Amino acid sequence: MALTGKKVVVIGGSSGMGLATAQAAARAGAEVTIASSDKQRLDAALAELPDGCDGVVADTRDEEAIAALFEHVGSLDHLVYTAGDTVAPHPVAEVALADARARLDVRFWGTVTAVKHAVPRLSRTGSISVTSGTVGVRPVPGFALGAAGVGAIEGLARGLAVELAPVRVNVVRAGAVRTPMWDAIPAPQREGMFGAMAKRTLTGAIGEAEQIAATHLFLMENGFVTGTVVTVDGGSVLTGS
Repeated sequence: MALTGKKVVVIGGSSGMGLATAQAAARAGAEVTIASSDKQRLDAALAELPDGCDGVVADTRDEEAIAALFEHVGSLDHLVYTAGDTVAPHPVAEVALADARARLDVRFWGTVTAVKHAVPRLSRTGSISVTSGTVGVRPVPGFALGAAGVGAIEGLARGLAVELAPVRVNVVRAGAVRTPMWDAIPAPQREGMFGAMAKRTLTGAIGEAEQIAATHLFLMENGFVTGTVVTVDGGSVLTGS
């Protein structure tokens, strides 16, 4: 098993795609550390993970906290970054510029911060995988800032793949996936949205967190993949609707 005994850090690992990735990596034999800004969610996640998994409270907007996280972890083999904030529309014409800048703090600048502090401790045969979204290639009204953020993440990853070689850097571009990040939307509206999203895929379904986790595992284990964006979206970017 390619991950047996490997040290994996999942930032955003307390729920959704990150927790599913941590669970899959642990089942594959990795030594897993998850990080989250919310201690309650972190403790709940650790209760779902196998014994021996570690957890650290770290806000990706706080560089000192991220530096302390990697000081705690020491050397590592793989970094997975899935941290994000609540999904909600923010039309550019209606948003304060300070709020618009803050929309990139967790997803983009958090990724930059994590990579900066992980790289000196990362195995040269290791990898970094980050998460973007299909909104970058199929924007919808109200999510221009989200589209800009995931586009920036994908560009960053391609640049890092060149800059950090032989360390491998890849992106999982997720389509609509059922995770707690959607929970801010009232349940009836959310289920209606999921149904509409499913109809816009070729598979007739939205994604599950475990499907994204399987892709992160593939990118950790396959030593011949770097600088790549893997789209996991049920074919939604191919539909015209």
